[in-house]
Order: sequence, then C-alpha cells, then structure tokens
Amino acid sequence: MTDPAGPRATPTPPTSAAVARRAGVSRATVSYVLNGQAAGRVGERAQARVRAAAEELGYVPHAAARSLRAGRGSIVLLAAPADTVPVFGPLLTRFLAGFQTALHGLGYTGVLHGAPTASPLAAARAWAELRPAAVLTLHGPPLDEPAVALLRRAGTAAVLTHGPVAPPGAHTLLLDQREAGLRAGAHLLAGGRRRIGVVLPAEPGLADCAEPRLAGVRAAAAAHPDAEVRPLDLALTEESAARLAAAWPRLNLDAVFAYNDEYAMLLMRALQDAGHTIGVRSPGEVAVVGADDLLLGRLLRPRLTSVRAEITPPERIAGLVDELVRTPGTPAATHRLGTFRIAARDSG
Repeated sequence: MTDPAGPRATPTPPTSAAVARRAGVSRATVSYVLNGQAAGRVGERAQARVRAAAEELGYVPHAAARSLRAGRGSIVLLAAPADTVPVFGPLLTRFLAGFQTALHGLGYTGVLHGAPTASPLAAARAWAELRPAAVLTLHGPPLDEPAVALLRRAGTAAVLTHGPVAPPGAHTLLLDQREAGLRAGAHLLAGGRRRIGVVLPAEPGLADCAEPRLAGVRAAAAAHPDAEVRPLDLALTEESAARLAAAWPRLNLDAVFAYNDEYAMLLMRALQDAGHTIGVRSPGEVAVVGADDLLLGRLLRPRLTSVRAEITPPERIAGLVDELVRTPGTPAATHRLGTFRIAARDSG
C-alpha cells in the first residue's frame, strides 16, 4: 500500500553543535570529550554533561570528518574480492576475528570489503573511496604498481598484499603455500609412498593456494626418481568424491594430499565406501593428508594427518599495520605470516 502521507524524509542526524547547545559548552569542548582528548582541557562535570547530551540526542561522531581533522583515516580495509573468494574456512575466519579485535584496541575499524576484480586499478579505486588508513589484500589477483600508486595518492598510508611478491610501494604478507605442499610431500615420501595424488579443488578462487601446494609436493618428489605426482580434480561434493574413488584402481595411487581437511575428509569417506583402507600400516592402504588441522579431522577414524599452519598472532599483524600507518615512509618489505608443520596421525 502507498503511504497517504507520502514518502518519509530521512531524519537529519544530530550534530555536534546540537550536543554543545544541550550541554551548555562549546563545539570544541564536545570535540575534545568525544574524541578522547579531554584530559587536562575539560573538567569532569563538563565531560559528564557532554556525554549525557550525546547519549540523549543519539549523536555519533562523523568518521570521515574526524579522519580529515586527524590527517589520517581509522579504517583498515581487508580486501577479499567477492567474485573470486569462496566461503572463508575456519582458519581464516579465526584469524580475521582476532585481527579485527586487535585493530579495534589500537583505534582502528577493520572493514571486510568485497570489491570485484575487473582490474587491480578498478578494485583500488573502489577501496580508495573509503579513504582507508591501510589496505590488506587477502585474496584474489595481486595489486599492480598503478593500483598501489592510486591508493597512496588517496591518502592510504600502508598497502599490504599477499605474497609471494608485491608491486613497488606495497608490503608483502607471505604465507608460503608451496611450503605446505613441500611438508606434505616430504612426509608421505618419508613413509615410503611414491605414487602421490594432489587434490586441486574445482571450486573457483582456490587456485592461488592449490597450485603452489602442488608445486611443493613436486619439489619434494624431485629428490626421488621413482616418485610420481598426479593432480586430481575434486569438487566439494559427495558425487565428485565418489567418482574419484571409483577411478582409484585405475589411478594406482598409494597416497593423496587433499588440499585441506575438508577435501581430505570427503575423499577419505568416499574411498572407504569404495572398499579402500586408509592408513599407513600396510603397503595396500591409502595414505591421506589434509591441511588446516581442523578438530573434526582428529575425531575421524582413522584420525586425519594434516599440515598445520602456525600463524603469526593477529595482534602482531595489527601492531605491524599500526606501525606502518604511523610511519608511512617505511621501505616496503616482506613480512612472513607463519610457517607449516605436519601433525602426523593414523591416516597418513
């Protein structure tokens, strides 16, 4: 139904001038109190009146205006392009939660932004509109030099992009996915496995991690002339896993590194349903290794062997971002986010 009174006007938000009038103080006093700069400038009673007036009026400081006054923004933009990124897994979700909490403690607001990736420059332009203090690209195509330059001209003090390399002017955050494959491959080879399958997920957006992990397994196998490494396409569905399990006798593989624990558990269940035995107790068993070391993998039988990422605590990464924002002339460098270790269990 149409409202007979016509469209309702958007209410005008209360201003700092309204707060000042309600509290009986100047606008400068309101600014000092609500921006945490009242110590030594504004008495306790006046501070209490300002806070009470702001509460009664529902006043919230304007972030963009405050950023202009301060000379830098308070937004740290976490760029994860929506058209390339699948649903975040538990490992990244936990990291993001801790990272955003740490940023808040340092006076920043972490914003997860899903700009499309028509081009690095188009993505950077969308990010720059928010005038962020820092940009971290978490996934998707890497930035290029013109995109970094645009962000810096827009006032972004620090640009950090995922590795292995970054364009001029940007810092690199490196979690070497090739190392994950190297650890998995070396572990399986040390256990006597020589015919190793490596799962490449069919889902879009995972190739940036999957391809380096395959390269890592191949690098480990290079020291063993009798070793064979075979890529395996697998979608995260029971039907896809069943088809791969049905083809297993023809593939003649004795081990698999399954990209992550979700794919490993899916394939392990399908292999068991097809009559294969999982483990390392005899040559006829199939060794299965996942990655991310999820709790659910430890509850399976046999318990899942996994490549565990030992990530730098999010508080330290937030501290790095704060340091780079405060010292924007810091020369670009590579900052390692962590390393990988094998958590060896029954499955492989």
